[in-house]
Amino acid sequence: MRIYLPPELISLGAGIALPPDKCRHIAAVMRLEKGDEFIAIDGMGRSYRAVISSVQKKNVHIDILQELPVDTGFPVELVLCQSVLKGEKMDFVMQKATEVGAGEIIPLIAERCQVRRTGKTERWRKIAEESVEQCGGALIPVVHEPVAFNDFIKAAVLAGDSGKLIFMEDWGRPVDEALDLMGGPARRIYILIGPEGGFSPAEFGAAEQAGFIRATLGRRILRAETAAVASLVITRFVLERRIGSG
Repeated sequence: MRIYLPPELISLGAGIALPPDKCRHIAAVMRLEKGDEFIAIDGMGRSYRAVISSVQKKNVHIDILQELPVDTGFPVELVLCQSVLKGEKMDFVMQKATEVGAGEIIPLIAERCQVRRTGKTERWRKIAEESVEQCGGALIPVVHEPVAFNDFIKAAVLAGDSGKLIFMEDWGRPVDEALDLMGGPARRIYILIGPEGGFSPAEFGAAEQAGFIRATLGRRILRAETAAVASLVITRFVLERRIGSG
């Protein structure tokens, strides 16, 4: 079992009092007892073997016993640039994007977004944290504050050393061909996904001017939240195959 702890809280060889939310999780949800061990992760790739030294409903103390080998993650950072979706769809995207290895998630306010303002960034960060605990990872993706599409595009123009893919339903290249058009290996790849109504023609044009290459997920029309997960999985699969054979 893995439990996320803020990096500033972790100290080798020292007794640590856990924050209230972690106390509730350990005592009431997981029902761990004194002497039980677990893996503490700091969200940045480091993990530690920890043991519970005392446990009550509102007070849990642990000892950090040993630092474990560092999880350096995937050599290519995948940055999901997801237009904000309504309802619980963004929660789903945050959870599943974390599970399949997104390094960063940038929520975008696009022209056709049905949600224009949201105060859910901390909620999304918590979902990413819990998802890492459940999937056995050690790296929590950076979840940014929502940004206007045009502001994001201006910043993307400056990211000349990064690969850029925009996924669309009606036309685009297979992912492997789109990656070939980047002109060389990239250590970072932006994956751009539209809202429920898709990007407007003006937004498509702006993205292509910024260097985004059109890619496709096949002939079927996917929901936006499905497209987000599928694009990450397929891109990572193609990259893993290339890295493994390189």
